[in-house]
Amino acid sequence: MKKLITYQIDSFTKEKFKGNPAGVVVNADGLKDYEMQQIARELNNSETAFLFAPDNDECDGVIRYFTPSIEVPICGHATIAAMYAKALEDNLDSCVLRMKTKVGILPFEIIKQNGDYQIVMTQGAFELSPTFDNETTQKMLAALDLDYSDMDEKCPIQIASTGHSKVMIGIKSRAKLNALSPKYNDLADLSKLIHCNGYFVFTFDSDSEDILTYGRMFAPAIGINEDPVTGNANGPLGGYLVQNRIVDFKDDIFEFNGRQGEQIDRLGVIKVSVAIENDKPTLIQIKGDAVIVFRTEIEV
Repeated sequence: MKKLITYQIDSFTKEKFKGNPAGVVVNADGLKDYEMQQIARELNNSETAFLFAPDNDECDGVIRYFTPSIEVPICGHATIAAMYAKALEDNLDSCVLRMKTKVGILPFEIIKQNGDYQIVMTQGAFELSPTFDNETTQKMLAALDLDYSDMDEKCPIQIASTGHSKVMIGIKSRAKLNALSPKYNDLADLSKLIHCNGYFVFTFDSDSEDILTYGRMFAPAIGINEDPVTGNANGPLGGYLVQNRIVDFKDDIFEFNGRQGEQIDRLGVIKVSVAIENDKPTLIQIKGDAVIVFRTEIEV
């Protein structure tokens, strides 16, 4: 019988029951895929992260991510949660851990301040796909409960990725954002055609100088009708805004705060940093707080 040290952590917030909840198993060595899938289903968060000892000299550990239904290659909020749990469990000082993921070995920074931690996640290489044809665009807007009149004309509809792709959809109004009532089955069907499971609808309609964007992210194809606060949406959004020159940037860096989860009462904030060379994004990082909801042990 093995005791799995298991956390539930809310990421991108310091307030319990806000932000984005993730499960974390900090001592997952020896678990089979089926067992991890069962644990993720039992915890029933959008993602659960599993931490393993390093499997070679090039990394400090291995991390895998499971939704209740499938394994996914990378996950922003579950990374924040996993590194926060590891920092607490091992009483770490400020450091950088190189963790092996399905999208490569990535450096995750742990910042210790006043007895607590913030986490900086370096994401995978940024990729931006071409815009969609008119027929696909019409299907997508209809499934999202949007009209062409809702769209922000500065923002082309494209797939952006730092390892786990999302469709970027910019609209004019925060009121419209919060009123969206998507057709989840239609979005899931469309995901099979466009080979992308997530739809990130965002707006610049903010009433705070500290918040550039508000967003909502829908991924019914992988069992997540709406994700509260999404690192793998806000990070690629930064690259998308830079590469399309939608925002101004200076000194080869662009930083902003994105807020998400307002409509479903799980509000959280992600700080995004984009390093730029020759007007193109070269490195994307997200930074976030976290808070423990519970720590327990599962016997398997």
